[in-house]
Amino acid sequence: MMLTWHTRGYLPHWDAGEVPQAITFRLADSLPTIVLEQWRAELAPLDDGAASRERRIRIEHALDSGLGEARLSDARVAATVEDALLHFDGERYRLHAWVIMPNHVHVVATPLGEWTLAKIVHSWKSFTATQANALLGRSGVFWAREYFDRAIRDDGHFANAVSYVVMNPVKAGLCARCEDWRFSSAWSGRKS
Repeated sequence: MMLTWHTRGYLPHWDAGEVPQAITFRLADSLPTIVLEQWRAELAPLDDGAASRERRIRIEHALDSGLGEARLSDARVAATVEDALLHFDGERYRLHAWVIMPNHVHVVATPLGEWTLAKIVHSWKSFTATQANALLGRSGVFWAREYFDRAIRDDGHFANAVSYVVMNPVKAGLCARCEDWRFSSAWSGRKS
């Protein structure tokens, strides 16, 4: 597979073949436009590197605070997302860690064979959006258009990414131990 950069308008993505990736995708209402516009104005005086770092910190904090309707708090919807993540594990990708938060999802996975990250994420989002909207009796946009991804550089980066993912519910104050968060690869009730 040829390694390629691509974008669908906002965030750049790198199809890296069978390289582990840290992925975050979020609900459409999880970061209100007014908040994003305010940040853009506040961060404009900073150089690109500093603005990018500060923006990422603000996004993480905002997502962990559960902005929006937090539709993933509905166990039926979270279970639908969980099932979608697990469905092609070992076939299209290898899951290393994942967590379903109230308004976003973190995954560390390695695409397999000819499956690109873009195709994998599209599959997760399109299937779960249709199912979740049906469960909730709603229609319209469910997920934000873009997703964030970062290729894992080395073993240390891999360990940090996995730790970040499984510890996210603890960091957000949703549980005391990562093993207690039901919709996570770390959940203690998961059957081996």
